Amino acid sequence: MKPTIALVGRPNVGKSTLFNRLTRSRDAIVADLPGLTRDRHYGHGRLGPRPFLVVDTGGFEPLVKEGILHEMARQTEQAIAEADAIIFVVDGRGGLTPQDKEIANKLRRLERPVFVAVNKTEGMNRGVVAAEFHELGLGEPLAISAAHGDGVRNLVDMALAGFPEPEPEEERPDVLKVAIAGRPNVGKSTLINALIGEERVIAFDMPGTTRDAIYVDFERGGRKYSLVDTAGLRKKGRVFEAIEKFSVVKTLQAIESAHVVILMLDARQDISDQDAHVADFVVRSGRALVVAVNKWDGLEAYAREQVREAMGRKLKFLDFARVHFISARENQGLDKLFQSVDAAYAAAMAKLPTPKLTRVLLDAVARQAPPRQGPFRPKMRYAHQGGSNPPIIVIHGNALEKIPVSYQRYLENTFREVFRLNGTPLRIQFNTSHNPYADKD
Repeated sequence: MKPTIALVGRPNVGKSTLFNRLTRSRDAIVADLPGLTRDRHYGHGRLGPRPFLVVDTGGFEPLVKEGILHEMARQTEQAIAEADAIIFVVDGRGGLTPQDKEIANKLRRLERPVFVAVNKTEGMNRGVVAAEFHELGLGEPLAISAAHGDGVRNLVDMALAGFPEPEPEEERPDVLKVAIAGRPNVGKSTLINALIGEERVIAFDMPGTTRDAIYVDFERGGRKYSLVDTAGLRKKGRVFEAIEKFSVVKTLQAIESAHVVILMLDARQDISDQDAHVADFVVRSGRALVVAVNKWDGLEAYAREQVREAMGRKLKFLDFARVHFISARENQGLDKLFQSVDAAYAAAMAKLPTPKLTRVLLDAVARQAPPRQGPFRPKMRYAHQGGSNPPIIVIHGNALEKIPVSYQRYLENTFREVFRLNGTPLRIQFNTSHNPYADKD
């Protein structure tokens, strides 16, 4: 699986700038943790040839014993515990501080690699600037500039050098992997137990490749499934006594390894930002998705209407996913839930023939042409499939970089309706033909 790198350091040393550089994004917020400050975020590392996860933590003030700074320190320590490697970011312009030394004292006790990144060194003698940070006793400090990218690639290469190339996960083409994601206590374990507790179900525990994760294999309606337990603490032989614990890294890894994700919500609790962030990560990862609103039994009509209204407001971007209102405890709605899981998987793996894609594209353009941009109007010529899970549709033509997001959304909805791609994100890529006269006077 992907190694995880945590960025640690006192406030204002440039951790978020480095995070955005590593994720190649201005604001790569993909998941907030329950009850945490908004300064701790997780993202996909996109610098270099090897994939990894990166964690941006809040300012680390380990000596503070109360208030929000203490909470930030506690959550930083949790991020450190989950990480495979630590990048300790310090400020080259501010120099070595007592707080840096206190953080270093904690990091030296770890049984995982720590790399000192001396940030903000652009325009300076880097050897001289980095020299004083040898005092931290954490190895050779590396001078970088997160803002300009200087030395960052070398830093990433060093941090990942100790990890072997990830072995490809063994694919079992006849098994559909389903990750069940959601906040603690929404009923993930209850749902798993309801599914594997039926008489016609054959179940056994199989350790997965994700650290501490367990794949629970079972059959339902003649089809083989593998449920990915995002809690990560289900011990072998203790299927019915699982302990719920939310671990973001394990959950993100489980989502990425799955074919379909069931996002579980609690009908008796408000839809939180955490729910939305987990859903956003599923969409960004391109995984097929089904939403299960649990604990629906016994709710009054007014409460049910409030839940539907909140979902329409906070999870509007999941309009492609089917929603089921279930009771895992009472075993209500599970058959239809897994019918949607099957349908979402089929949509994610659908084969889209080029002639039909092109015909649908040209029909869509005939109904509503893309808006003119200056003297030119983008012209789309043909489309073909560029990948599956999620389906990728590649459109070729001229001046396609000028197509607005609203028109891209129109095309997505058109393709989704014609090819019945419910339950899966859909990607559209525009390839603009090169103008042979563009470089001539």
